[in-house]
Parts: sequence; C-alpha cells; structure tokens
Amino acid sequence: MAIFKGAGVAIVTPMNADESVNYEKLNELIDEQIEGGTDAIIICGTTGESATLTVEEHLKTIKACIDHVNHRVPVIAGTGSNCTRDAVAMSKEAQDYGADALLCVTPYYNKATQKGLIEHYTAISDAVDIPIIVYNVPSRTGCNVTPETIAYLCTHTKNICAIKEASGNISQIARMKALAGDALDIYSGNDDQIVPILSLGGVGVISVLSNVAPRQTHEICQAWFDGDPQKAARLQLEALDLVDALFCEVNPIPVKTAMNLLGKEVGPLRMPMSEMEPKNVERLKKSMEAYGIL
Repeated sequence: MAIFKGAGVAIVTPMNADESVNYEKLNELIDEQIEGGTDAIIICGTTGESATLTVEEHLKTIKACIDHVNHRVPVIAGTGSNCTRDAVAMSKEAQDYGADALLCVTPYYNKATQKGLIEHYTAISDAVDIPIIVYNVPSRTGCNVTPETIAYLCTHTKNICAIKEASGNISQIARMKALAGDALDIYSGNDDQIVPILSLGGVGVISVLSNVAPRQTHEICQAWFDGDPQKAARLQLEALDLVDALFCEVNPIPVKTAMNLLGKEVGPLRMPMSEMEPKNVERLKKSMEAYGIL
C-alpha cells in the first residue's frame, strides 16, 4: 500500500527575520495545507532548505512537524545525506519521532556509483523499519538512480518501496516501473510531469506547487484517480505557466517569494540562496495572477 496517494507538499521552512526557524509559522502553514486538501507533508526536503539547516535545526523541525500534524496526514521526513552514517543517524531519529516515512536523496557531490547507491540505501534500510522513498534529482546531485538500481533496491530491502523521480526522463521512469512493477510506487518530483507519471502507474507528486496551490495540485491527482484523465490533463496544463515561474530561479527562491507575495510571511532565504531578481518577481506575479491565486 502506498505511503500516500495524491499531492504531498514539499513544505518550505519559514524563517524569522534573523533567519532562525519560525516554528509558529510552520504550524500555521501545516494547518493551511491540511485544510487545503494536501495528502502528505514532506518536511526538510530541498524546498525546506535542508542544505542550510544545522543538524539540530533539521531534527527539531522534523519533530515539530510530526508533533503538530498529529497523524492527520502522513509525514515524510527528509533525512538524506551524502554521508551514509549521517543519513542513517537522522533516519533513526526521525523514526523515533514518529515519522511515517523517510525521503532520502541520493548522495550529492561525491556522486556514488550504482554499487555505492545500493550499499548506501541498504544501510539506511537496515537501520529503520519505516518506508523509504528514494529521491532521484540528478540535476542537483550529479547522481542518477538507474531503473536497474531502484528495481534491485525495491526487491532486496525490506522497506524501500518508492521513488521521488525528478530526473525529467520519462523513458527512464517508464523503465523503472516496467522492471519493478508493484514493488515500486512512483511520485513525480516535477510539478509539470504529474499527469505523465500518473499515466505510467505513478501514485502522486511531491510538490513545490502545493505550497501556493494545495487544493489545485490535489485536484490534478484526484481527477486522475476518479477516472477523468481529460480533466487531470486540463488542470495540469493550466498550471504549467505558474510551475515554470516557480522554477525560473533555483528552488526554493521563487516559491518562498510567492508565499511572501501571498502574505504568508515565510521570511528570508538562507545564503547562498539570494533574493529573486526583480524581473523574475514580476514574471512570478503575472503567473500567480493568471492562475487566480494573487
């Protein structure tokens, strides 16, 4: 059974003016997401600026999210690292806090081989008992999970059962599903490929768009599940311009900018993330207005 079906939000980490984590605001965002129909909360992923959180902040933020969600929807904790020992330690901690599942990005910068990826993920799997979602985003990590590797992991570990696929390579994703079959649940990691991945047997999306349009992103998936692919495709296409704007600079710069434009007061970005270029802010505003959320 899938960890969740539908649209899970890769939620931002709100900051105070001094760049400390704003836990009160995080609670507000979580409540708004659940009220808006979001099917799961993914905490401390790329969109949550995990790369610039200290280990202490990272774990505290995961725990705060789990405690506040209080079983209303599944919570998936981002616990990936390019150091296997660190990934294992954070994964065990998140499991102890009550996370429903883990999201573990491929090791970045050191660029493991496929053999190294198998050993890395097997070590994490051996250390915990909750489900694990492999996160494949080679544009950011320089490391791609091949279909053969994910099929091996899904059939040779006790709890690696899903992948967040952000390679953009639909042919690769199709081969993953062909090789792994029902042992693998696929979540789109790109908001412009929700419906294409659902059509290949995917079960949903781990979404940046959901931060600003939770109901609409949920409805893209729900229309598909309800047997209305035409509606799902229409909703997907209607969101494309906004999705493009949300990625016209590196994530999460545009989405935090968009949330601040909506008055959600999620605060600044931590360096080396910089403020959005004025011309791109204008593009973002126009896309939000056209989509009917600003």
